[in-house]
Amino acid sequence: MIKERILTKNCKATIIPAGDEVILEKGTEIIITQTLGGTVTIRTALGLFRIAAKDLDALGDEVDIEKSQLDLKNIADGVFSEAQVWEVLKNCFDPEIPINIVDLGLIYDLFISESLNGKHHVEVKMTLTAQGCGMGPAIAADAKEKIESLPAVQSANVSIVWDPVWNPMMISEEGKKTLGLD
Repeated sequence: MIKERILTKNCKATIIPAGDEVILEKGTEIIITQTLGGTVTIRTALGLFRIAAKDLDALGDEVDIEKSQLDLKNIADGVFSEAQVWEVLKNCFDPEIPINIVDLGLIYDLFISESLNGKHHVEVKMTLTAQGCGMGPAIAADAKEKIESLPAVQSANVSIVWDPVWNPMMISEEGKKTLGLD
């Protein structure tokens, strides 16, 4: 899956794992290492970076991105459920690990309340694999954006918590299979 490319224009990127935003310059040689959840992880001579969906045109030719497998049109016609929220969260990925945040065991709590207008507010508590990871805000923002893409959701709040501390035993059986740990 590793694909070499050259950036066709300046591109906003997030440094992994620091979480700082930078501009990568046109002409930078890159290697695409992960294309999950609508974002791309790339490696350059300077290290790893995450490119957001809105900036993918800087990668030149179309990039085959694994996007949400959830059909929002069908959801709009159906009854809202907690299962839909879990499903969209399965389309959020740690940019260094090819497992979604649900199967990685990062989601600790999910609470849904209904507003007076019939729409829903979703509260999520999640953690990260390491407390020093600067990508937490980017991963939480991705989760919030995906939850709020559900037609029945008015708003979402994703909080990062550290209790309990994450450990590899929290990875689901599906996640372990993906990593070859089964």
